Amino acid sequence: MTRHAVWPACAALALSGCTMGPNYHRPAVSPPPAYRNVPAGQPSTATPLGDEKWAAVFQDPVLQGLIRTAVQQSYDVRIAASRVLQAQAQLGITHADQLPTLSGSAGFTSERFAGFGLTFNLMQLGALFSWNPDFWGQYRRATEAAQANLLATDWNRRQVIATVVASVASAYFELRELDLQLSVSQQTLADRRESLQLTQTLANGGAGTLLDVRQAEQLVETAAAAIPDTERQIQQQEDLLSTLLGENPHGIPRGLPLVKQPVPPAPPAGLPSRLLERRPDIRAAEQQLVAANAEIGVARAQFFPSLPLTASGGVASSSLAGLFRGTASTWDFVLPLTQPIFNGGRLRSNLKLAQAQEQQAVLVYQQTIQQAFRQVADALAAYHGYREFRQHQEALTAAAKDAARLSDLLYHGGAASYLQVLTSQTNYYAAQLSLAQAELNERLALVQLYQALGGGWE
Repeated sequence: MTRHAVWPACAALALSGCTMGPNYHRPAVSPPPAYRNVPAGQPSTATPLGDEKWAAVFQDPVLQGLIRTAVQQSYDVRIAASRVLQAQAQLGITHADQLPTLSGSAGFTSERFAGFGLTFNLMQLGALFSWNPDFWGQYRRATEAAQANLLATDWNRRQVIATVVASVASAYFELRELDLQLSVSQQTLADRRESLQLTQTLANGGAGTLLDVRQAEQLVETAAAAIPDTERQIQQQEDLLSTLLGENPHGIPRGLPLVKQPVPPAPPAGLPSRLLERRPDIRAAEQQLVAANAEIGVARAQFFPSLPLTASGGVASSSLAGLFRGTASTWDFVLPLTQPIFNGGRLRSNLKLAQAQEQQAVLVYQQTIQQAFRQVADALAAYHGYREFRQHQEALTAAAKDAARLSDLLYHGGAASYLQVLTSQTNYYAAQLSLAQAELNERLALVQLYQALGGGWE
């Protein structure tokens, strides 16, 4: 065979080589036929909550602007994006192992023989070709693993985006709940100051007692003391939101009040099997499994012989003009065959390691799926539970408000003591704060359910 026919023959042999290791097959999983805690009679044709874009779920324009800023500027998102770039570069490095390399060289040598008065000049041009044909698919499997790692990294990036969206929405709802608490405290303080003035007037006229005045002062100071602490929490919550936006601490704009933030009565959960495709963490875990499966092929291919091809050639001349006429040229071709014989069990242990890592990846994948179904069930239970609790809390607050009104009327009519007024107003104030917390919990449960169903990353 001539040297001109060696390269096509070697290329054909490499391309027809086998690929060691098992081909990937998704492990069998058994998703439940339906999510637990889904209300009966929920329509199955409605678009699942997890398939909705976040702008359709969180409809407050100000909150939407905050989320957009966070997705663009959050350090977590930017770090995740840089990891994707690293994985892309690693894929390019790994894929390059399948291809031949060609390098060139040039040199100039000048020697002078002083005793003879002679000077010898030599100019050289050369090229080196090397290639390790992938007969057993070692490099192809390594490229497959790098490709899967890239996809896993990208799904992790989407998971980070979903987490940032959920974190910003939750922090914003918490901020609006603190605003509601502050508003309740300020309104309560104003009402109690007015009540204190009336109580003092009654006491001065002999229709009340000093005890009534002191009890009225307690109500005033209780409401007044809550205001600075709530203002502190608001400022700290704004600092938290600023950090989520990737910015230094600053004031946060406000949009809709907490009670005006829309919440669907029964958000559709969709089919459980859909969760396997929607959840970024499940998709990332599967790609990590694909990569671990491919690494078994890499480990197995190392048991077989390698046949690296090396060829070099060049020209040399004592003058630049003669260099390009090829008056002196050389070339050589090397075809060494290398077979591992004894390595202290290193290759076998390496294969066992790859197989054990693949088994671990299978378990992590299955565990991730199981945890996802649990998170959805928990989120559904929380959403419907908090919704029902908020409805009862609304009724309780309305009753407490009316009781406070009636006790105040009875006191001014002389039919009740101020202790009844104190108790009723305290209960009403506590009921208002509990209702604000209930409104928050319902919306935080919506965020939790949306993220658990795989929403927020698109």
